[in-house]
Amino acid sequence: MQIIIKMKNALYILLIIVLAIGACKKDKPFDQEAQFGRDTVIIKKFIADNNIPAVKDASGLYYQIIAPGTGDVKPNDNSLITIKYKGRLLNGEVFDQNESIEFRLGGLIAGWRIGIPKIRAGGKIRLLIPSGYAYGNRPAGKIPANSVLDFDIELKEVK
Repeated sequence: MQIIIKMKNALYILLIIVLAIGACKKDKPFDQEAQFGRDTVIIKKFIADNNIPAVKDASGLYYQIIAPGTGDVKPNDNSLITIKYKGRLLNGEVFDQNESIEFRLGGLIAGWRIGIPKIRAGGKIRLLIPSGYAYGNRPAGKIPANSVLDFDIELKEVK
């Protein structure tokens, strides 16, 4: 009987030790600032390697205006926009594209909300979007976590 009690006590002590070790072990929090720095280095190299005449926005997004467009209305978060787009990873893999689709700008990823207002209807822009302005540290369909995205966007209409 004493052996069973001693074994029970030993199991309790072992369980307490395992739980204590598990409680002390913390997952390292995701460092958005460090990821943004890595993304910036990646984007700068991509721009240099591909001779892209991109401009850096104050937000850290890079863009190239292919055609400014001629519309009078500047898109904002409340605008209903019709666009044609192609989205690629920096390795060239196309993860999404559409010839004509309508969205409310305010419901889109931050990179689009920053970049699309730089053109008017009929305009075309290329956006190189740091992961934090896209899908961040979570995968999304064919897009791996922490991916810099490369979009060609044509703004067809603004309402």
